[in-house]
Amino acid sequence: MKVLIVFAHPEPRSFNGALFDTAIATLRGAGHHVATSDLYRMAFDPVSDRRNFIAAKDPDYLKLQIEETHATETRGFVPSLEAEIAKVEAADLMIWQFPLWWFSVPAVLKGWADRVFAMGRAYGRGHVYETGMFRGKRAMLSLTTGGSPEAYTADGLHGDMAAVLRPIHRGILEFTGFSVLAPQIHYQPVRVDAAERAAWLEAWAGRLRGIETETPMAVGRY
Repeated sequence: MKVLIVFAHPEPRSFNGALFDTAIATLRGAGHHVATSDLYRMAFDPVSDRRNFIAAKDPDYLKLQIEETHATETRGFVPSLEAEIAKVEAADLMIWQFPLWWFSVPAVLKGWADRVFAMGRAYGRGHVYETGMFRGKRAMLSLTTGGSPEAYTADGLHGDMAAVLRPIHRGILEFTGFSVLAPQIHYQPVRVDAAERAAWLEAWAGRLRGIETETPMAVGRY
């Protein structure tokens, strides 16, 4: 299986970094091919603009979807962006590893999705959801929080975690055709001791060793 892990955390020694490293080692140890995009270490530019393209269809007015479609038809994405798109297209499974910031992904990861999930390559011409261009591929979010598990329940301070993640699960991943696996969530790793974090990492590795047999969730419309 080909796996892409997209990592978005500014500190490689963080618990997110440990989850990222554990995933790479575990999946490669199981015989899978693992590609990575370590966005902070790559200094990935999250701004989507004319720099995405080698040439312009309309140099006088920027409409990103038009330019993305044109770049799809003319192989017109800049090499650095083409490389990221190709990683997604090659992957059977994509994992995003990130801390939950402001009920969403860090800006660099959102910008990565803005640029990489381009019209013509990720969606378009009716290819969305069940007919999405990435149908047959699976995706999973692996994230950490600053809040407690109790805070992310229907009656909790922040509300249901499923609702928090739905814009990503449904609005990005399912929209482009991915089947979505249940998220891997570690709540408040900063508040537990080293032994518990080590146990979490071992459990994460155990899940990854059986990831090929997991059944996707039904996120759905509601």
